[in-house]
Amino acid sequence: MSENHDDKPHPSDSEQVLEDGVEGTDESVRKRIRQSTPSPQRLPRPQLDELMETVKGVTNMALAHEIVVNGDFQIKPTALPEDSLEKRVREIVHKAFWDCLSVQLSEDPPTYDHAIKLVGEIKETLLSFLLPGHSRLRNQISEVLDLDLIKQEAENGALDISRLAEFIIGMMGTLCAPARDEEIKKLKDIKEIVPLFRALFSVLDLMKVDMANFAVSSIRPHLMHQSVEYERKKFQEFFEKQPNALDLVAQWLHEASEDLVNQRSRNSLMAGEGAAGSEETAMLCPLTVQNHAYMKLLKWDHAHRPFPETVLMDQPRFQEMQQELERLCVVGATLLVTYSASAPGVSSLAGFAEKLKMVVQVLLTDMHLPSFNLNEALATVGEKVCVEVAGCLAQCGFTPFSADKEIALKGQIQAIASPEDPIRRLVDARIQAFLEAHLASGLQKSLPAVPGGLGPVQKELEEVAVKFVRLVNYNRMVFSPYYDAILSKLLRPEGPRGSFSS
Repeated sequence: MSENHDDKPHPSDSEQVLEDGVEGTDESVRKRIRQSTPSPQRLPRPQLDELMETVKGVTNMALAHEIVVNGDFQIKPTALPEDSLEKRVREIVHKAFWDCLSVQLSEDPPTYDHAIKLVGEIKETLLSFLLPGHSRLRNQISEVLDLDLIKQEAENGALDISRLAEFIIGMMGTLCAPARDEEIKKLKDIKEIVPLFRALFSVLDLMKVDMANFAVSSIRPHLMHQSVEYERKKFQEFFEKQPNALDLVAQWLHEASEDLVNQRSRNSLMAGEGAAGSEETAMLCPLTVQNHAYMKLLKWDHAHRPFPETVLMDQPRFQEMQQELERLCVVGATLLVTYSASAPGVSSLAGFAEKLKMVVQVLLTDMHLPSFNLNEALATVGEKVCVEVAGCLAQCGFTPFSADKEIALKGQIQAIASPEDPIRRLVDARIQAFLEAHLASGLQKSLPAVPGGLGPVQKELEEVAVKFVRLVNYNRMVFSPYYDAILSKLLRPEGPRGSFSS
């Protein structure tokens, strides 16, 4: 937007924008909240009211979270479903209104009652786009769109609607985002009053969305602290009404601590030191338990296990990262066995390495879809890889693949379809170790070294690692008091007993 973008929102406005923003959109967030909320049917009225208030609070918290965490968050215009009752009713009402306006303007002399009301709405909308420093524009809008003066002109037959429309279009062009310039230009070509008014309101609705998104993006850097406090406050309100709201979190942290104890026990037994006991549990570092718990989210059975309450809003993000890591594991394992079977030096040919990786990635793009058949895909990958490798060997003057070697490579690639395949397990273990090291190091400028064999997928792996750590650190800032309370009970020498509620 050309003029109203000169002044930036102040940090003091952050909490209000946060409150306003959460009233907005992102139906996907609202849907996730509704899906995890019990049906209000058959509830007594007081309980129903309390439930609805709780749902509203959690929904607002989810939307506030989305604004801060999702850098691509956008408020979108409301789109009613096709053939829905609401859409049909709206179309009927709108048609009746515009037909009435058309009849009034066709009278002799014309009646401007409806038109003046529309000008009043347009005036208020234009004024709402202005920032406090836009005094000149405010005065200009108020002067030209003076409704009392417009009514007098209409009564005296001196009203020039075209002049008002020209001013309105010009002001919209001043205030709109560059993306709306084309729509503004089209408005100037509409000569009939009723179609012009309809088009004006259509573009103004888009400008409202643009303004809301501009406000969100401008103030996002200031929102982090307010959002942490806001989310914690809203979750506490929810927790006070739902005392069991941390049961899944307690179970999740308990399993993480048990994993670490069992891991230490195995290491101790291998070293001949005996099994670990409750003392071992007490020696666990709370941060280590938390980090391991977050790592478990990347191996979650989303179809059969509910997600812990405090990370529920980010379940789609964790699931997306999990799917990407599974794909990178298969891609990495495929490239590892391919380079091992090829002539020395093939993997260092940059052009060939990138081309081969691209071939494998393209064939595994839809790996996360239920209909995807990994066995069939890897059979195709094996064929393509052998063709590419054979071409590279011939071009570089290396010894060509023998038939036996080609069959062996295809078999190794095919075997990667099984999660128990030794190469796939090795690559997966190295990916997990890299992510855990990155999580332990925080958001330091230098990333931990990528383990051997993962070089071909290093770039993609580091991108996932950065997203993962940012998400974890934000979650930790919001919910650390709850985690600390649970872990203080969990890591006592006598171990967890009874309720984990804090």
